[in-house]
Amino acid sequence: MTTEHTDHTSLPQQADSAPATMPVVVDQVALARLYGEPLFSMPTDLYIPPDALEVFLEAFEGPLDLLLYLIRKQNFNILDIPMAGVTRQYLSYVDEIRQHNLELAAEYLLMAAMLIEIKSRMLLPPKKVAEGEEAEDPRAELVRRLLEYEQMKLASMQLNEIPHYGRDFLKAQVYIEQSMQPRFPDVSMDELQSAWRDILKRANLVQHHKISREELSVREHMTIVLKHLQGRKFVEFENLFDPTLGTPVLVVTFIALLELAKETLIEITQAEAFAPIYVRLAYTPN
Repeated sequence: MTTEHTDHTSLPQQADSAPATMPVVVDQVALARLYGEPLFSMPTDLYIPPDALEVFLEAFEGPLDLLLYLIRKQNFNILDIPMAGVTRQYLSYVDEIRQHNLELAAEYLLMAAMLIEIKSRMLLPPKKVAEGEEAEDPRAELVRRLLEYEQMKLASMQLNEIPHYGRDFLKAQVYIEQSMQPRFPDVSMDELQSAWRDILKRANLVQHHKISREELSVREHMTIVLKHLQGRKFVEFENLFDPTLGTPVLVVTFIALLELAKETLIEITQAEAFAPIYVRLAYTPN
């Protein structure tokens, strides 16, 4: 691009009255404007960190990925790779990444050395082989590695297309509120035994030291318990026993309760674990 040079002596007289801040350079195009003033050259005191400006090239996962990209992009036959052209393109890419990431370039340089070696071996006369055998192709090992890598890459792409939990779908969760109707837990035999032991302990504290023999009827005490429960919604388990009557009466009363529960004439309930045990009559709805 050519620019037209203007002599300062040919400027009109009004130029003398122009502000002193205007630049005298008129044969260049301003690169930018800084606070409204034209900037004709890059400032020399401007610090730019080395990593601030980077060239983002095609992303590759390694030397084989780059080499396969160059071959497939140009529709080369992978079984007959033109080593001269591919090596030249590969080295141009390596030169780019060496300027930005030396650690990354080391891996690519190893492949570059392998490409140059293959290219050099192809320029040499082939080795003599026995009659009926084909000469070894210097590209055979590279082709094998490329085919294996391409196969694994296609397999990984197919796996990536499968829906993944947490990425493509989430597990459906439904929260159902429990019924507000209370459900009384069942009373186990261990809890009955524990309550019975507590009654026996209290009975031993108030028992009379009077030796007597009497015959007690379980059926009679079953009737006594049923009469005691009539007209009441719930009766606490402990209130069905009278410690003043002695241990034999307590034992018979407990057996009578078990028989009534076995015949489903009474219900033994508990509001929650370790809560007091209650006894009530079992009613059959009409």
